[in-house]
Amino acid sequence: MSDIEFPTFEKIGLRPLINGCGTYTIISGSVMLPEVRAAMVEASKRYVHLDELHDAVGHRIAELMQCEWGMVTNGCAAALCQITAACVAGTDPEKMARLPDTAGMPDEVVVQKSHRHVYDHAVRMAGVKLVEVETLAEMEAAINHRTALLLIFGDAADRGQVGVAQMAELGKLHDVPTFVDAAAERPDVPNRYLAEGVDAVGYSGGKCLRGPQSSGLVLGSKSLLQAAFLNGAPHHALARPMKASKEEVMALLAAVEMWVRRDHEAEWKEWERRLQVVEDALADIDTICFARHEPGRSNVSPILCVDWDADKIGRSGADVANALSAGNPRIELFHHATGVTVNPYMMEDGDEAIIAPQLRQALTSN
Repeated sequence: MSDIEFPTFEKIGLRPLINGCGTYTIISGSVMLPEVRAAMVEASKRYVHLDELHDAVGHRIAELMQCEWGMVTNGCAAALCQITAACVAGTDPEKMARLPDTAGMPDEVVVQKSHRHVYDHAVRMAGVKLVEVETLAEMEAAINHRTALLLIFGDAADRGQVGVAQMAELGKLHDVPTFVDAAAERPDVPNRYLAEGVDAVGYSGGKCLRGPQSSGLVLGSKSLLQAAFLNGAPHHALARPMKASKEEVMALLAAVEMWVRRDHEAEWKEWERRLQVVEDALADIDTICFARHEPGRSNVSPILCVDWDADKIGRSGADVANALSAGNPRIELFHHATGVTVNPYMMEDGDEAIIAPQLRQALTSN
């Protein structure tokens, strides 16, 4: 062993935080499961051929997730890029090498206007144009020989007029691949989106799966996913910079192995218990009120909304959230004008016993 001490966040001047927000990349997503960390270390000790690794892991993921094939990418945004590139250039080496020059290739991706997203860029970087539609009739009318892909964002699925199954049916009718970006959603088995007929669905590996933050999981058609793999690292194509290392691939496989073994009902009960600890610690504060709610399809956990009369307390939601962020230990919560929200989704054991008194102090100190 080397005598050199390994670096820590504190040694380089950073302040780690307690995550009461959820699986957001800006605050590093999630903490990897112990089994994931162990798999990453083990994979780092030896060499392996990455093409062979892709095939073996794709097959194993398919077994675990009860689908045709699985693929590990360098995050879900990388999955968007690689799937799009595969739909445009296929497996033709000459076409793959020319992207994002799409001359002579299908170069349009049809998406509902309500599903436009900051992650569009991962699609557009393949050289395609996003064609906006609103109705099912408009979507069908937009499909032509230049259409490479029909795209939907899972957590926005209820905001548009065209549902996932309707889009999938259109895709099959016109022989156009369909893809769902479900980055922060639960990859439950059987998969809801594949059951609705889409060709592929992508998830973040570093969110609810609690795998490496720089990993992504794609499930679906074997031919499409294998084409997407060829359009990425270690091959010399558009997504070559989006490298998923052997360590990340095996670590994400470990996360998938654990996903189908975890007691999700018990996890939910534990999240509820943690919120109750926080609620009990604040219950006697003047004007305080609580509400529990669940979000949409992303960051699916119970959430505690804590509200108060800002005039009587003398602090706004932002004041309290800022005080917690500046405190020691640092706590990050989302806030609104008259309160904050506590999301236990990515809290670690014992975090509730830290958040509760700190939140109480932020609300009651003079």
